[in-house]
Amino acid sequence: MYAEERHQAIAELVATRGRVAVTELASRFDVTTETVRRDLSQLERLKLLRRVHGGAVSMRSVTMLEAQLPERDHAQEDEKERIARAAVTLLPEGGCTLLLDAGSTTVRLAALLPPSEHWTVITHAVPIAALLAPLPHVELHLLPGRVRPTTQAAVGHATVEAIGQFRADLAFLGTNGISVRHGLSTPDPEEAATKRALIESAQRAVVVSDATKVGQERTVRFAAVEDVDVLVTDDSIEEADAKAFEAAGLDVVRA
Repeated sequence: MYAEERHQAIAELVATRGRVAVTELASRFDVTTETVRRDLSQLERLKLLRRVHGGAVSMRSVTMLEAQLPERDHAQEDEKERIARAAVTLLPEGGCTLLLDAGSTTVRLAALLPPSEHWTVITHAVPIAALLAPLPHVELHLLPGRVRPTTQAAVGHATVEAIGQFRADLAFLGTNGISVRHGLSTPDPEEAATKRALIESAQRAVVVSDATKVGQERTVRFAAVEDVDVLVTDDSIEEADAKAFEAAGLDVVRA
């Protein structure tokens, strides 16, 4: 098979299935994984697919994902993409159980879950659920509750109670503000209660947040800095802020 024929076959397969893994493509076309990655890079430049960790997804899936995010979430897109990719490196081999908070960065993280592993994902975010529901390598649990139009996430007593029934290996969550003094905070009390429950139900909690949130203090605190384990942020974070978080016991990963 010529390279051009292989490219066309790969593009058609991704368009049909929505997502494919590098290892599967290498086996199917009897080429090396390095060749497949070069193929995917060329097809991505032609906007026929989008490369993700371990494989590729169709542009239709990406368009659907972006359409479900509020317009305000398009700020700091490059930073959020880097943060999501850095957060994926914290995932253990062999898969695990994840709690995914609502947010534009966590939805990017969801799109990057390696298809070579099995993931149990528990989420209250409608865009994340819509993205993951068709994927065979994900066992999805969608939490109940009232869906807020602003965040497209379920909140309320039913949501918090449902989260408490689970025990996850990792929780990935967003925040509207983070400071050593005030901790992690958000404007809405129901969102805060949900985020607090996510942290309490996970063995480790990872905050994914661009550096514009650092130093911000919103109305409702949902966790102290020492209640979470890792902050994944972008490389524009001030060195003094990073050192302050680290002194408070928080691992800081710069993307």
